[in-house]
Amino acid sequence: MTGTSGTGVSGTTHTATGTFTVTGWDERTVYQIGDETVEMGGMSFPARGFTRAEVSYRFDGAVSGTATESSLISYIGDERAPTMSFVAFEGTLDGHDGTLVLQSAGDHHGMDVTARLDIVAGLGTGGLENARGHAEYRLAGHSDDGYPITFHYRMD
Repeated sequence: MTGTSGTGVSGTTHTATGTFTVTGWDERTVYQIGDETVEMGGMSFPARGFTRAEVSYRFDGAVSGTATESSLISYIGDERAPTMSFVAFEGTLDGHDGTLVLQSAGDHHGMDVTARLDIVAGLGTGGLENARGHAEYRLAGHSDDGYPITFHYRMD
C-alpha cells in the first residue's frame, strides 16, 4: 500500500497511488469543422471538432482493478482542448474492494493530458460505497509502462 493519511474537514483523508495502462481504445469523430486532421499515435483526429471514445484500463498498486470510460474529447488546432468523461472502476482502493464511478474533467494538447476525476456519490458499491474524494493524473506522451494516478479520498 502506498497510502498516507491526514485530517480533513469530514474525517481522515487518505492518499493512494497506483499506475494505469490502457487496454482498449475506440475513438470516433462526432463533429468536425473542415477537412483538416491531426495525427497522434498512428491515428487521425479532427483538427477542430470533438470525438467520443470508449476506453478500458487496468490499474496496479494501491489502486488495482479495471475500468471502462466513456469520453468526449475536443480538438482545437494547436491549443489545449477540454475533455470530459465518466469512468466505472471495479477493484480495490487501499484494500477496500468494490466499484465506484468517477466524473472526469480535464484538458489535453496532443498526448499531454491533465485530468481531475471526482468520485460520484451514490454510485459506489461494496467497500467503496461510501468513498468520497477525487483522483488526478498528468500524462506527458505515450508510455507502455503505465501512467501514475493519485487518489485523495475518505470513507464517509
